[in-house]
Amino acid sequence: MGLPHALKIDVFPHIIPVKYMDAVAKALNRPPRTQGRDQMPCLWDLDLRFRIMDKYEGLMQVLTLGMTAGMPEHADDTQKSVDLARLANDEMAELVMKYPDRFAAAVASIPLNDMDAALKETDRAIKDLKFRGVQILTPIQDKPLDSPEFLPLYEKMAGYNLPIWIHPARSEEYPDYRTENKSAYRIASTFGWPYETTAAMTRLVFSGILEKHPDLKFITHHAGGMVPFYANRIAQFQDTDEMRRRGKHKEKLSRAPLDYFRRFYADTAINGNTQALMLAYSFFGDHLLFGTDMPYDNAHGDRDIRETIWAIEEMGISEGEKKKIFGDSVRSLLRLPV
Repeated sequence: MGLPHALKIDVFPHIIPVKYMDAVAKALNRPPRTQGRDQMPCLWDLDLRFRIMDKYEGLMQVLTLGMTAGMPEHADDTQKSVDLARLANDEMAELVMKYPDRFAAAVASIPLNDMDAALKETDRAIKDLKFRGVQILTPIQDKPLDSPEFLPLYEKMAGYNLPIWIHPARSEEYPDYRTENKSAYRIASTFGWPYETTAAMTRLVFSGILEKHPDLKFITHHAGGMVPFYANRIAQFQDTDEMRRRGKHKEKLSRAPLDYFRRFYADTAINGNTQALMLAYSFFGDHLLFGTDMPYDNAHGDRDIRETIWAIEEMGISEGEKKKIFGDSVRSLLRLPV
């Protein structure tokens, strides 16, 4: 194992600010703070979060809103969604301003059930609050990311030259088989979430969105889903003469499909596993970014931080390449001053 790296910028941890937690519980008619307080207090308890972070030299975070309490677009009317997004962003901006040695930046939540409002909140978050991108779920209200209504967001973010964080979402109500009513054995999250990421990446590639916007950047969760493992399968299924005869979906692309898949960024939030990270690195290269998914490990995030750092340190790459994963690539991508 190489020398410990002083700077570590976690690009995909989660937080749920207290005022937002209460407001979204009221908007969605849920008990306030139940899940955050009883099951994952590190989502809102800063003292606990800081005690855990203090165990790891040079650890900073780029804050993203956690899904546990609910996202702004889950509200039953657009004005509530707008208000919730503004509240979440205001609270995260306050945290970055108050604790600049802890939080390198924050990522905006936007009310995606109202695209005009989402674009306005994007502008406010980036221009006024100095956020370094936006986070979206996939799917968005059961719609794929290449739906025409989302195209204005991609054009705007390409103009800002800042990334869009993609967080997968699939509930247990989405059955594993058509003959059943719900998913079993945590299949929906264990395997369904990486699938949702993979499907979203594929839709963004073959719809021509990345072709149209060469400066558009996406950060994917969980090491880019299934893409690194199935890279050769993607090439075989999408680059053959047979596929060219079957369909016209490649006509929107000027390059090989894998060239577009490699443009995505991917985090290291796969609960450790050096061998898998080596595979992800072989595919994404400098687009692999340190991320932990804190605190969703039943240990307040401590276990995932520890295992992820250890797995990166064990990778068979140079110290300079590890340094890029831990922080240099994130600093460059987000244009961070730290």
